[in-house]
Amino acid sequence: MKSSVLKKLAGETAIYGVSSILSRLLNYVILTPYLTRAFVTGEYGVVSDMYTYAGLLMVFFTYRMETTFFRFGSGSKEQMDKTFSTASWSLLVSSSVFVSILLLSSQFLANQLKYPEHVDYVILFTFIIAFDALSAIPFARLRLENRPIRFAILKTLSIVINLIFIFFFLEGCPMLIENGVEWAAKLYDPDNRISFVFLSNLLASGLVFIFLLPMFRKLKFEFDAALWKKMLRYAMPLVVVGFAGVINQLISMPLMKYLLPGDLESKLSEIGIYGGCYKIAILMSLFTQAFNYAAEPFFFRNAKEKNAKETYAQVSQAFALVGSLAFLGIMLYLDVVKYFLDDPYHVGLGVVPLLLLAFFGLGMYYNFSIWFKLTDRTKYGAYISLGGVAVTLTLNFLLIPKIGYMGAGWAALACYAFMATVSYLIGQKYYPIAYPVGKILGYIGSAILVYYLSQMIDLSGSHLAIRLLVSTGFLLVWLGGIYLVEGKNLRLKDR
Repeated sequence: MKSSVLKKLAGETAIYGVSSILSRLLNYVILTPYLTRAFVTGEYGVVSDMYTYAGLLMVFFTYRMETTFFRFGSGSKEQMDKTFSTASWSLLVSSSVFVSILLLSSQFLANQLKYPEHVDYVILFTFIIAFDALSAIPFARLRLENRPIRFAILKTLSIVINLIFIFFFLEGCPMLIENGVEWAAKLYDPDNRISFVFLSNLLASGLVFIFLLPMFRKLKFEFDAALWKKMLRYAMPLVVVGFAGVINQLISMPLMKYLLPGDLESKLSEIGIYGGCYKIAILMSLFTQAFNYAAEPFFFRNAKEKNAKETYAQVSQAFALVGSLAFLGIMLYLDVVKYFLDDPYHVGLGVVPLLLLAFFGLGMYYNFSIWFKLTDRTKYGAYISLGGVAVTLTLNFLLIPKIGYMGAGWAALACYAFMATVSYLIGQKYYPIAYPVGKILGYIGSAILVYYLSQMIDLSGSHLAIRLLVSTGFLLVWLGGIYLVEGKNLRLKDR
């Protein structure tokens, strides 16, 4: 396996990463600072809470057809077209059914979510999820066809449109109302500002779906029932995996609404603080998400190559190195990164290292879990994910009432460490790969150690420039140590 293959994966990861980083950068530099200042912690807690449920519903709406598309659409163009049509028609019909059910039960759902006066939240998210679900297969085809640039442009455009509408509603409309513009007064309700955050998302999702409509020119009036049944059999365990993944990643926030002591307002405030700090930790998720976008189709395309397993091992080592660097970089410069959040949210920064390590574990799970997708043993993915759910729920119920959102952080870390470990161990039986486990543990272990040592120096009263200078010194020491140990092995070579 030549280094050109790895370099191609790295290039595609970089492109997906640019779109993820650019879009998230717009969120972090503009949207998150704005929303955490525009809304009190309790209001921001409502936003975090609703997006958790949206993530859960998205799994049901797509039932992992995008991953299934990679499995059955790889090969000839004819096969790709047939799979694209079958998957798209399946999602179109099922999404119509799901939308109808949610709309008919919208008031009941609003009551259960403890927002009885805001049935509009349910309605808005119903259509957001529907548009995103219908966009899933076109986006998957762009990935399978090696068109990361168009993928990146559309993903970034979605964030930009969302930002434009949020500022239009929350800033532009009040300004227009002050200047006597009547239509703005009819459009904008200052007592229901949170709804306009969700409405902005709906408009962005709808417009991106419209931009993807040319992809449906490849859609034929063809539905292969036999292929669809095979796809469903393959996908159903992955639905469990996806549902479990959302639970593991996001369920802590709605659980806090029921497990934390105090009234609903104080609970939503805690959720808002956790949600804000969670945004910082998602900086690690940018890397894992970009990697997963590129790696999933890459693994399927190269599964039959002679040295595929050696390549997968090299990919996991590279991921671990960059992920460790990301952890250390964020934590050493948290004095700067924290200002993306307003001051009331800084009280929760102690949970950030736990969440960063949790996302690192999730990334390693992505590496170690490829075996059950390549060998069509997706049921094992479901078993592992359900085990992760058991860890998540158990620790959340035990820890949140005692230590609040810190318990949620420990639960996330334990969950992903468990899933990565179990997936690695079982994978060695069915699809053995010589992963460099020692080096992977060395990278992240040394990064944690260097961060711990940096915290032993009390610079709380020092100027920010001095603290950053010391942090830079620790980062350089870690990088120097990595170079001394690895040396030229860090360079990609032809084999």
